[in-house]
Amino acid sequence: MTPWKLTETFDFQGRTVSYGMVGNGPPLVCVHGTPWSSFNLRHLIGKLSEQYRVYFYDLLGYGQSSKMPGDVSLGIQNEVLIQLLDHWGLDNPVILGHDFGGATSLRTHLLNGRRFEKMILIDPVAVAPWGSPFFRHVNTYESAFSGVPDYIHEAIVRAYVQTAACRKLDDETLDGIISPWTGEEGKSAFYRQIAQADQRYTDEAQALYSEITIPVLILWGREDSWIPLARGQELRNLIPGSTLRVIDDAGHLVIEEKPHELFDEMITFLNASPTA
Repeated sequence: MTPWKLTETFDFQGRTVSYGMVGNGPPLVCVHGTPWSSFNLRHLIGKLSEQYRVYFYDLLGYGQSSKMPGDVSLGIQNEVLIQLLDHWGLDNPVILGHDFGGATSLRTHLLNGRRFEKMILIDPVAVAPWGSPFFRHVNTYESAFSGVPDYIHEAIVRAYVQTAACRKLDDETLDGIISPWTGEEGKSAFYRQIAQADQRYTDEAQALYSEITIPVLILWGREDSWIPLARGQELRNLIPGSTLRVIDDAGHLVIEEKPHELFDEMITFLNASPTA
């Protein structure tokens, strides 16, 4: 597998955000979630770039972006996205967000008033309550976790990310997910982003979902054990006119498990006229 490499960088308050862009056509921005990176959106990026100019990046504190100590919470990720949109000169792109990327997209639209032509949300962190027992445990004992030996840390991450899929992930995919979280910097960054996860950031946006007027497609893996389908059904009811499509035999990591099915649903949605 060709190594996933983001070739461009942007300075956000002294910290580097790595990004890339590919394809030609109308702009479409992809935002990944946790503990993922733009690597996990590579299948969708490749297909979407056949029709769109696709912009993608690694969230602050993730992937190939800076992992130096600091705020990497949902409370700052929408500020990063705003500055990137300005840097790219994008005014009204399509936005696609998975997991925390969905929360970041919603916050950017609702709290910062940024316009998007259409929004695609894939198993987003968007409806309370959320946060696994593992999240809560790391939140309480972050320093203890960040001090475990490297081989134990890698085993923890490997076991944890596998639970996001309903089928066994291949070694290349697992390595691509885990590699940014290795080494002392990566290990500390992994537990830092979990410890800073706070439901109040989604609560701020959730109170405003009824104000969304743009077309919204919600995609959900039926077997998602991290965020159950019931949350997706609730989100559909909270966002006026939104559409929910369920992908069978896929979990929270549906972007790796069923990218072709996701793409088909997305293209149908993207090609539909606003009044359809």
